[in-house]
Amino acid sequence: MKLFLLKFFTWWSGQTFGTQLWTWRFGELVGRDEQGNTYYRTKGGKIDPTLGFQRRWVVYNGYAEATKIPPDWHGWMHHTVDVAPTEESYTPREWEKPHVPNLTGTPAAYRPSGSTLASGRRPKATGDYQAWTPGN
Repeated sequence: MKLFLLKFFTWWSGQTFGTQLWTWRFGELVGRDEQGNTYYRTKGGKIDPTLGFQRRWVVYNGYAEATKIPPDWHGWMHHTVDVAPTEESYTPREWEKPHVPNLTGTPAAYRPSGSTLASGRRPKATGDYQAWTPGN
């Protein structure tokens, strides 16, 4: 019962009942990424008459966060490229790093050395800063 209510009322923790129904009725699976997100388009690649282009959508694996979409799928989702990453044979260069979602607001976020969140104590001032005063 809890899962049914979550699927019915929450959009941020996976797909809702409406999205699941829409996907079942009009969607065609295009592929999955390494994070478990699934990507869909309208069946047969039809052009939506209201929008004038093909509808494309993602069902997130877990919490809905747009930065979880890797760059190759981002290009396809935003119609920058017409070919989905699953339909082409792309091999990443050796200097390319794997995609990492935005971690801001999480415990794994970047904390610079002067941040009070990094070590819990702010380092002492070194005296190398001189405040600006107007007219000088």
